[in-house]
Amino acid sequence: MKKVAFITLGCKVNQYETNAMAQEFLEKGYEVVEHTEVADIYVINTCTVTNMSDRKSRQMLRRVKELNKEAIVVACGCYAQVAKSELEKIEEVDLILGNNEKKNIVQLVEKFEKDKKRELEVEDVMQQKEFVEFGDVIYTEKTRAVIKVQDGCDRFCSYCIIPYARGRVRSRRPEKIISEIKKIAEEGIKEVVITGIHIASYGKDFKDKNYRLIDLLEEINKINKIERIRLGSLEPLLITEEFVERLTKLDKICHHFHLSLQSGCDETLKRMNRRYTTEQFKHIVSLLRKNYQDVNLTTDVIVGFPQETEEEFNKTYEFLKEIKFYKMHVFKYSQRKGTKAAVMKGQIDGNKKEERSQKLIELSNKNEKEYNQNYVGKEVEVLWEEEKEGFYRGHTKNYILAYCKVDKEKKDKQNGKNEYENVENTIKMAKCIGAEQDHILVEM
Repeated sequence: MKKVAFITLGCKVNQYETNAMAQEFLEKGYEVVEHTEVADIYVINTCTVTNMSDRKSRQMLRRVKELNKEAIVVACGCYAQVAKSELEKIEEVDLILGNNEKKNIVQLVEKFEKDKKRELEVEDVMQQKEFVEFGDVIYTEKTRAVIKVQDGCDRFCSYCIIPYARGRVRSRRPEKIISEIKKIAEEGIKEVVITGIHIASYGKDFKDKNYRLIDLLEEINKINKIERIRLGSLEPLLITEEFVERLTKLDKICHHFHLSLQSGCDETLKRMNRRYTTEQFKHIVSLLRKNYQDVNLTTDVIVGFPQETEEEFNKTYEFLKEIKFYKMHVFKYSQRKGTKAAVMKGQIDGNKKEERSQKLIELSNKNEKEYNQNYVGKEVEVLWEEEKEGFYRGHTKNYILAYCKVDKEKKDKQNGKNEYENVENTIKMAKCIGAEQDHILVEM
């Protein structure tokens, strides 16, 4: 039995597609192993969202060959899609596959084994009109399953290379999504994460223009045995009063929303080609907080965008202080060849980017700790995911990381059962007894 190992970089869409490729290998008789083990095939599912992502992708491609010099090394994903000429220079790489070619990975690997001929299989993704279907993907290593419902993006923000790596918006048919989730539910998975490149665009390419993301969520909410529905990154303008009104009627929706902000300054947002203002964003936040008392809001922010002055950065900082996100993923602007921002005048010095980044990270850490401290003494619902180093680890419904010290001797006085055994992939109430910067401590 040949062994295949995967390294997944980047977003949840890549994670879904890794699961799909792993399932395909398993069905063909291969064994899936950890990427730190000796394997016959290493698949690196690459990311290209920043220069750092590109660098990490190249590092991983070179590193795996050290584990087994005879192994077949496959580069696939977004970096492979947009930078195939760069990957051709890396001698350790045997196969280069674009995003559309992932569905044929086993066939292409076996063809390489037979012919020993280095292959480059990268279609022009911008010409792709239909969603590339992997079938029902039920393979997952975790207690939650990522569900890809959409691919591509039509927004073309001035800093972003992803539309060129993923193509135009293509939505997956709802009956395919529902079929997959029903099978996942039968496997005992309790939480699904709805993801895509731009899920707010879900359904816009359907002939029936009236079927959108909220319609899909209403159908998923009816599926038996699925207890939580978590949403991936959302375009802020998706959040309208009608959307929230319908969403609040869905009892399985997790009260965590990741709203992609990028900047808290209107002038910067305009240069980024983001299509909302800070006032609109503020209204969206107030709408969610009004309807979900325990809502947890996270975001992405880019610092050092071309021409960002100290005044503009300070506007962003003050806006973020006012909104008070639970957590902010802070990115230093990265020039991406082929985007409008890459050729803008006024590129910002790296030291200045680092300084601004650190300031926002400190604010994010402060917000996170304060938010967590609000839960001390309160009851929370936790989906327990794993046991590690003497602690159970899981997440609350609003996506706070929770730790519980393992106590396998503790017995419930009323029924004699040990509430600390076999808790993985179960949802249990727990009491918060402490809070750290990035997690809470609970006991059952």
